[in-house]
Amino acid sequence: MLARTSHLLRHDPARVIAKPYLPGEEIFTDTGTRTGLLMGRILALPEDEVVRVLGETLARFAGRHRGFEALLERHFALVAHRVAGLALSPERRLLIGAYFTNEYSVEGAALFNPSLVPAPDQAGLAPGERRFVMSLRAVGEGHISSIEFRTGRVDASSTVTFDPLGPHLVTGERAPASGYDKASFRGKLMELNAGNDVAWAILDPLPEHFTLGDLDERLSAFEREGAPHAIAYETLKIIRVLAASSYVTAFPADSALSERVIFPAGPHETHGMEDARFVRFAADDGQVTYYATYTAFDGFEIMPQLIETDDFARFRISTLSGPAAQNKGMALFPRRIDGKYVMLSRRDRENLHLATSTDVRYWADVTELHRPSHSWELLQIGNCGSPVETDQGWLVITHGVGPMRRYVLGAILLDLEDPQRVIGELREPLLGPEGPEREGYVPNVVYSCGSMLNGRDLILPYGMSDGAVGIAVVSLPDLLAQLRRGR
Repeated sequence: MLARTSHLLRHDPARVIAKPYLPGEEIFTDTGTRTGLLMGRILALPEDEVVRVLGETLARFAGRHRGFEALLERHFALVAHRVAGLALSPERRLLIGAYFTNEYSVEGAALFNPSLVPAPDQAGLAPGERRFVMSLRAVGEGHISSIEFRTGRVDASSTVTFDPLGPHLVTGERAPASGYDKASFRGKLMELNAGNDVAWAILDPLPEHFTLGDLDERLSAFEREGAPHAIAYETLKIIRVLAASSYVTAFPADSALSERVIFPAGPHETHGMEDARFVRFAADDGQVTYYATYTAFDGFEIMPQLIETDDFARFRISTLSGPAAQNKGMALFPRRIDGKYVMLSRRDRENLHLATSTDVRYWADVTELHRPSHSWELLQIGNCGSPVETDQGWLVITHGVGPMRRYVLGAILLDLEDPQRVIGELREPLLGPEGPEREGYVPNVVYSCGSMLNGRDLILPYGMSDGAVGIAVVSLPDLLAQLRRGR
C-alpha cells in the first residue's frame, strides 16, 4: 500500500540570507550605545581603508547574495538617521551597511515538515505530468523557523522529480496590510485579554474597515488626550503588535520560487513561523487561492496565522481569531461545504475538532470530531495537512503520539457531505519512523503538513525526526479499502 521513494532532502547550511544586524542598544557609562559607538568607529576610518575593507567584503560576499550592493544600501538606510547631515562617500555608505548586516543560515539546523500542493502553472507539461510546490520548515540559528519552497514534477506513474535550486535565497519586501476588519480586530483583542475601555475608546470611532494609517491617527489622538499611562500603556502596545501581525511580503519577479524565503517579520514571529499547511482552495466560482495556516511563536506564546497567495510571489499574512482558532494544527478544507469554510482544529491539544465559518479569518463554531483510541495515538492526535477530496470521502492524514513520544502517521475518512461524520479509520499506522528516520533533532518522529493526489496515488512528503524530508507514495484504492475495513 505504501512505498518510500529514494528522495532525501537534508538541510544545507550554505543556503544563507543577508539580514539587518543591529547591535543591542545597551548604554555604556559616558560613552553611549553600542550602535553609536560602532558608527563612530566606522566614521573614523580613513577613506583608503574604507575602500580596501569594502572591496574585501564585496569579494567575499557578493557572489552569495542577489543584488548585494543594493542590499547594503538598504541596510545603511536603516541607520542613516545616525549620520544625518554628514557627506559620506558611496563606499562608506556601503561599508556602514555591511557592518549592520549579517549572514543567516536559514537551514543551518534542520529542514522538515513539508506540505505539497499542485502549482499554479500547469501549462506545457507532458501527458500525465503535474507541477507541484512543496513548502518546508527551515530552522536556523536560535531555532528560528522560516518557510522555504521546492518545486518539481510528478508523472503519471507517480515518479517525483525536483527542479534544480536557484543560486541565491531572497527575502520578501514587507509592507503593512491593506486594511483591517474592526469586528475581527475587536474579537482578537478580547482573546488577548485586551478587551477593555481603553481598547474600545480607540476602536469605536474607526470605520468597520480601517487602514493602518487610520489606526495610527487614532492612537496618536488618544495619546494626546492624556489617558492615564498605567491604564493605557499595555493596551496600546497590544493593539500595535496585533496590527503589525498582519502584513504583505512580496518577492522579486525574476527570483525562482525555490529562492524565496518567508522569514519571520511580525512581532509574534520573533522565534519563528512553524509548520505551514498549504492548500489549493477553489471558490464556488472556480477562482483559486492558496491558503496556508501556520503557528507564529514569539518565544513565550503561539498565535495561529493565515497566508494567502495567488502566485507564490506575493503573500498576505493575517491573524486567525475566534474560539476555534486556538493552539496548533489548523488545516483548511480545499473548498466550501454548504456555503461555509471548514477547518480541522486541535483546540484542546489532544483531539481532532471541526470548525466552520463564513469568514476565513474568524472561527467560532467548533465541535469535537475524533478522539485517540489506538495504542499508537493515545497521547494525542492531530492532522497532517488539509483533507484530500476523494470520491469516497475526505481523506485526512493524521499523526498520533504513542509510547516514548513516538510520532506515527495514520488516517481517517470523513463523509463528503457531512464531514462531522467519521466513516473510516486505520487500525494500524500508515507510516512510522524506521531505521535512520528515527534519528534527528527530535527522535522517533514522522510528520507531514500536507499531501497531494496524483491519479490513483497519494504523494505523501514527510519530515523525519525534525532533521530531513522523505517522500512516500500510497495507493489510494488500497488506503480507502483499509479505512473502510478499520471502521
